[in-house]
Amino acid sequence: MSARLDVQTRDGVLLLTIDNPAQRNALMPELSRAAAEALRLAATDAAVGAAVLTGSGAHFCSGGNLASLREFQDRPPAAIVARIGVLNELIRSLRQFPKPVIAAVEGNAAGAGFSLALACDLIVAARDARFTMAYVKIGLSPDGAPSLLLPRSLPLQLASELLMEGAPIGAERLYQAGVINRLAEPGRALAEARKWAEKLAQGATGAIGRIKRLINQSVCPELASHLELERESFSQLLHQPEAREGIPAFLEKRAPQFPK
Repeated sequence: MSARLDVQTRDGVLLLTIDNPAQRNALMPELSRAAAEALRLAATDAAVGAAVLTGSGAHFCSGGNLASLREFQDRPPAAIVARIGVLNELIRSLRQFPKPVIAAVEGNAAGAGFSLALACDLIVAARDARFTMAYVKIGLSPDGAPSLLLPRSLPLQLASELLMEGAPIGAERLYQAGVINRLAEPGRALAEARKWAEKLAQGATGAIGRIKRLINQSVCPELASHLELERESFSQLLHQPEAREGIPAFLEKRAPQFPK
């Protein structure tokens, strides 16, 4: 089955489900575009008071498709710049959506998948969920604004560890650090997120929208410019020796031998 975005509206909640389970819900450009468009349409829909973003099956989102990313190493840098722009548009759409967005996370949220969760207003995660920002392991810097949002959500040392080492971190620890709002039993993240979204959708949605705008202005007014900095860094690193070794090594399931 090809990758698709399932869009449903029920009880005042827009539910966006990344449906690409064969690739652990890897984020394809068409999925990002579809999600951004769904948020744009729902922004002025009076029947929608909140949104939930999740993944089908056992995982939230495994990030970008590295096999396709490898192909971009043989293309001009402008090609990957355009592709990252699609992800950036989705991140902006999540932050600018005038209603609360809750990420419902099961299994793995890796790379751009972790970025998507961070871009949501609230996060509900299964207790056994794992979050990974492993760009550095393939010789790349992150995209999707984690280098902006993580240092503002965590102590600088922990944010630096996640970004520089690329090791996974469990939902329990992120909950204790305040990044995750609520923990759910495995398999219950979506149900808990929907219940919370339905409650928010019944509230003062106009005031909530204003509050979200104030939060954005306070916490990440430079989101757009930072996304551009990340995109420039990513596109440059993609064509450097470290990424030319790191991406094939990951796909071949071997340890990378970065040049020194």
